[in-house]
Amino acid sequence: MTLRTFLLGACSALAFAGMASAETLTIATVNNGDMIRMQKLTDDFKAKNPGIDLEWVTLEENVLRQKVTTDIATKGGQYDVLTIGTYEVPIWAKQGWLLPLDNLGANYDVDDLLPAIRSGLTVDGKLYAAPFYGESSMVMYRKDLFDAAGLKMPDAPTWDFIADAARKVTNKDKEIYGICLRGKAGWGENMAFLTAMSNSFGARWFDEKWKPQFDQPEWKDTLDFYVKLMKDAGPPGASSNGFNENLALFQTGKCGMWIDATVAASFVADPKQSQVADKVGFALAPDKGLGKRGNWLWAWSLAVPAGSQKVEAAEKFVAWATSKEYTNLVAEKEGWLNAPPGTRKSLYANADYQKAASFAKMTLDSINSADPTKPTVKPVPYVGVQFVAIPEFQGIGTAVGQQFSAALAGQISVDQALKSAQQLATREMTKAGYIK
Repeated sequence: MTLRTFLLGACSALAFAGMASAETLTIATVNNGDMIRMQKLTDDFKAKNPGIDLEWVTLEENVLRQKVTTDIATKGGQYDVLTIGTYEVPIWAKQGWLLPLDNLGANYDVDDLLPAIRSGLTVDGKLYAAPFYGESSMVMYRKDLFDAAGLKMPDAPTWDFIADAARKVTNKDKEIYGICLRGKAGWGENMAFLTAMSNSFGARWFDEKWKPQFDQPEWKDTLDFYVKLMKDAGPPGASSNGFNENLALFQTGKCGMWIDATVAASFVADPKQSQVADKVGFALAPDKGLGKRGNWLWAWSLAVPAGSQKVEAAEKFVAWATSKEYTNLVAEKEGWLNAPPGTRKSLYANADYQKAASFAKMTLDSINSADPTKPTVKPVPYVGVQFVAIPEFQGIGTAVGQQFSAALAGQISVDQALKSAQQLATREMTKAGYIK
């Protein structure tokens, strides 16, 4: 064997070994705009981590939750990185289903995370998920339509003002609807909105003894108000609309107002994505004068399931995707307007971001004003603003959401929806042992 043949053979063997040792991370994520953008920017991660390949499973929100929950509960091990929300993190961490993120690197700066967001992802002093973006909710509205109707949006509107304005700017002949709100059934879809709304109306899911409260007047007031408003000023087929559907309606000029996640602000204000980008204003989520606004608190975060066999590589990816450097990468490629919001103090101290994002202060104020430990007007035994942080809520919340979506569609009355919600919630909470 010549030296040249030997060296070529050795190089081939080394190359093969390198190929064999490359790890593929399977990442489950939601089909929201920021997550789609992340996938497009992963060449940066691969350049820094040449031994790691990425495989994406991108799903609609309700489907993602179902598949990820099933996989982690059965220890299926299909995914190495999960996109999960503030609801799941403390529950799954206590079940031993998630690994603490102890090795995010020396430059990660965990103390830069916004306290309200970080605390929701921390259990017993350990971070179990890293926030990719955080959000509350706000009013996004068309300034041109308000001007034409002789209306001025307050920074902190009431629900009565919102309802009056929605009816005034509606022009169904031109397919302009005064308000777009979530109607698609799901504990994280219509019930995220309706739970936050109900908090401001003085309603609550359960009293201090875990008895469901859908038979109380505050829930009746909430659902009556919502269904009537959507009938008068909402788009057709609203019971099928979730976050993405309403985003598309607003961006194409069909909505006078949209009350939803603060993360949407960059999408509606970006002229590359929105036909009404130069006409959008922002306000705090509405109230009823009872001391609570209808805003929530959430983060879509990346976590490593306990069943992953590729923990070191998974933590490298989580650290990359939720770092200050990733924020700078988005700003460089897509502009500061599109930087993932709601996670880091440094972003809100950044003059370039403040200049690009007129909604920055409103977003931060909304996040800081949501209190998961005191989400409602009356005392409650649970934590969570637009959800109840117990394992049973996922099933109960979706079942209630189906009743309320049916009421919005006109298939059943508001009274029927509330009666069914009370019965099914009472049954499940009794079965789970909360109600003695």
